[in-house]
Amino acid sequence: MKVSSAIFRTALLLGSIWGTAPTAAAQTFAKGADVGWLQQMEATGYVFYNEQGVAQDCFAILKAHGINSIRLRVFVNPSDDKASGHCSPAEVVTMAKRATDLGFRVMIDFHYSDTWADPGKQAKPAAWASHPFAQLLTDLYGHTFTTMTMLKAAGITPEWVQIGNEIPGGMLWPEGSTKNFGQLAQLITKGYEAVKAVSPTSKVVVHLDRGNDNALYRSFFDNLTSNGGKFDVIGMSYYPYWLKQDYTASIANLRTNLLDMVRRYPGKEVVVAEVGGDYTLVKNTYDLLVATQQAVRAVPQNKGLGVFYWEPEGAKSWSHYQLSAWGDDGKPSPALKAFLDKPTAKPTPAKPTKAN
Repeated sequence: MKVSSAIFRTALLLGSIWGTAPTAAAQTFAKGADVGWLQQMEATGYVFYNEQGVAQDCFAILKAHGINSIRLRVFVNPSDDKASGHCSPAEVVTMAKRATDLGFRVMIDFHYSDTWADPGKQAKPAAWASHPFAQLLTDLYGHTFTTMTMLKAAGITPEWVQIGNEIPGGMLWPEGSTKNFGQLAQLITKGYEAVKAVSPTSKVVVHLDRGNDNALYRSFFDNLTSNGGKFDVIGMSYYPYWLKQDYTASIANLRTNLLDMVRRYPGKEVVVAEVGGDYTLVKNTYDLLVATQQAVRAVPQNKGLGVFYWEPEGAKSWSHYQLSAWGDDGKPSPALKAFLDKPTAKPTPAKPTKAN
C-alpha cells in the first residue's frame, strides 16, 4: 500500500508525541541480542572494545553489527551472584530503559524463578514455594503485572514478552508441569492477561528449546491450545552445539518446524528467541546465523519475526560460556557480522545462466 510522504511524516510525528512507532517499524525483522549479563559485566569492570580496539559501550558495538532488538531476563528475588543472580525487575527496567533510549526494541523474558529456569530446572521462587496452585496464579499475575507496570512508568513498551523460559516440561514445578497441562495453561494465560492489562500491543511468547524438534512443538502446542492457553508467538531456541551436531544436520528441521507452526496454529507467529555457536568457530557460527535468519525470513506473511543471539557479549573470560560471540581480546566476534547481511528469503542454489 502506497502512503503519501505527508501522511508518513504525520505518522512519525504522532509516534514521537505518543511514544509509539509507526506500524511499519514494528514489522521490521528483529536482529536481537540477549544481554542479561551486561549490567554485571560492567559492574565488575569488564571493558568492551570495538573492532578498532577502542573501548566503547557494548550497546553501540552491537548496533554497529546490525542488532536492533534487546532481550532481558527477569528473576523474581535473585541473589547478587554475578553469573546466576541479578536481573531483578528494577535492574531489568534500568537496562530496558537504556536500550529503549538508544533505539532498540525490547523483549522481556520472565523466568518465574529466583534464578535460571530452563528444561532441566523450573524451581519456584522461594517466596512462592509453599503456595497452593490458586495462590501461584495470583503470584504469577502480580509479578508480571507489577514488572510490566514498572516498565510502562519508565516509558518502555516491550514489543515481545515471554511467559516462561524454555518450558517444554512446564514451569513452576510441580504444579505447572506438563503432567498437569491444564494448570500450566492457566498459568500461561494468567501471564498473558497480566501483560495485556498493562501493554495490549506487546506480543506474548511461549518459548521451548530444540527448535528443530517438530514432534515436541506439535505435542506441546496442541495441548496448550486444547486447554485454552493464550499466546501470540511461538518462541524457539536453536543450539546445534548442545545437540552435538553441526547446524547443517538440523537446519532443515528448524525450517520445517517454523513453517509447520504457523500453518498448524493460525494467527500465530514464530521467533528464534535464542541461538548461539562456539565462539572459537567463527566461520561456522557466522554461517549458522545466516542460515537461521534465512529460515525465519522464509516463513510466509512476515510471520517469522526475527532471531536473537543469546549473550553474544558474555565473553568466556568473564562468563566461562562457550557460545558467546566475543573474543578473548574483548572485541566482538566477526561471526556477529551475520546480522549485517540481508539473507534471501529462500536459500536456493543459483540457477545456470541462460545463453543469449
